[in-house]
Amino acid sequence: MHIRNGLSALIGLLFMLAPWWFDFSHIEGAVIGSLAAGFVQAVSSILAVGKTGWKSWPNWLSLIAGVWFIIFPFAFDLGVILAIMYLAFGIVTVLLNYYNMNGEIE
Repeated sequence: MHIRNGLSALIGLLFMLAPWWFDFSHIEGAVIGSLAAGFVQAVSSILAVGKTGWKSWPNWLSLIAGVWFIIFPFAFDLGVILAIMYLAFGIVTVLLNYYNMNGEIE
C-alpha cells in the first residue's frame, strides 16, 4: 500500500511539472488544470498512506484526479505523445487507488 501511494504521489508530481517539462506552459488552462489536479493527487496520495476501504476519502480524491487526467488530453490540444502519456498515467492512478480502496494488504 505504501508503494502504491508513493507511486501515485510521484505521478501527481509529474503532472505538476509536466507543463514545463513538455513545453505547453503557454496554454494557461492546461497549466492550471495540471497543477491543481497534480497537487490534489500528490497530497491526497500522501494522506492516504495506511488507509484502505471505500470510505477512505484521500484515495477517492486521488482516484478522481486520475479520472481528470484521463479526460485532460481531450480538453486541451497537446499532441499525440503527450495525450498518450496523460491517458496512461491517469489510468495507472485510477488503478493504483482502486486497488488501495479494495483493502489489499502488501
